[in-house]
Amino acid sequence: MSVDGEPGSELLARVLLTRVIEPGDEAGGRWVKELGVAEVVRRLGEGGAPLPGASGKRWAGLVARAQAARPRRDLKAARDAGVRFVPPGDAEWPGQLDDLGDARPLGLWVRGRPSLRMWALRSVAVVGARACTEYGAHMAATLAAGLAEQGWVVVSGGAYGVDGAAHRGALGAGGATVAVLACGVDRPYPRGHTRLISRIAEQGLVIGELPPGDHPTPSRFILRNRVIAALTRGTVVVEAAHRSGSLVTARAAQRLGRHTMGVPGPATSGLSAGVHELLRGEAVLVTDVADIVELVGDIGELAPDRRGPVLPRDLLEPATRQVLAALPGRGAARPEEIARSAQTAQDDAIARLYELRALGYVERHGDGWKLTRQAVMSVRDGRGPG
Repeated sequence: MSVDGEPGSELLARVLLTRVIEPGDEAGGRWVKELGVAEVVRRLGEGGAPLPGASGKRWAGLVARAQAARPRRDLKAARDAGVRFVPPGDAEWPGQLDDLGDARPLGLWVRGRPSLRMWALRSVAVVGARACTEYGAHMAATLAAGLAEQGWVVVSGGAYGVDGAAHRGALGAGGATVAVLACGVDRPYPRGHTRLISRIAEQGLVIGELPPGDHPTPSRFILRNRVIAALTRGTVVVEAAHRSGSLVTARAAQRLGRHTMGVPGPATSGLSAGVHELLRGEAVLVTDVADIVELVGDIGELAPDRRGPVLPRDLLEPATRQVLAALPGRGAARPEEIARSAQTAQDDAIARLYELRALGYVERHGDGWKLTRQAVMSVRDGRGPG
């Protein structure tokens, strides 16, 4: 099992450890940081006393895994599948993954032509429920397409539901997307997304921590989410129930100092309950691409002011609008009452009432003034009269 002194022995040692140490194992990460990968592999090969933090039973399991590992075979299988192994320190390694500390991946298996490091510099995660609603799928696809059109890389987990919609949205816009898998990148999962993941590999990137042929487990899905969070500038959660795995991604992003965003849903939807919980905390509410880019983009990439349509009454002078607002919704009011409510002189109120009459907002009614029927209806539906 020893790889000491062989060409590429550091790389072989890391590849071997991807068969031995589970993703996100902080004890294993500390061993690699303090002893180096070659020494960790040597200790595993000797099968002696456990390294710090490992029980005798766990250490025996790691030793057995190490003895069964065949790093050269894994590298050949990867090459045959068009997959490369990118270790920390490589020119393609995304430096932001170092923020994970001892939970940093031992390396990443990468399928696809683009440079992972370059793509990760301008990337956003879009995640959410597997069993999403039509609304969730629509929002994920729309946001992903918009981000792709503005030159952002959309990162997600390749799963059913929101993940798949996000990938498809980016691909449909002719943009860039990255799928982070919880299994070997040569073995698409879920099976129903085989064509989608193959398309992502052709147009974008498929990456993961596990060696070729390895299978997903529930814990690997959860631990995969930390990579999505660390790789990107921010995470957008579209739909998530209270115990959704996408909330794990969002909370990892928060711990790493990344932006965390949530798309609100119906108050009655259990699939939006987790998002709403995030929004009551430190997450930022977003509803479109401009909101997202304002947070994760460079200085000056600001979302436009959120304003409704300009209505005819908005074009009135402020003092005239004040007089208009002083008229009751029903019935008539005398000029002195209108002036008092508008906080102006009676003569000024009368002058402005005649102006409003010419515009079709008010009419005389005996000694008083009242809103025209058309004006009352326009106030209700947000239009101006006429």
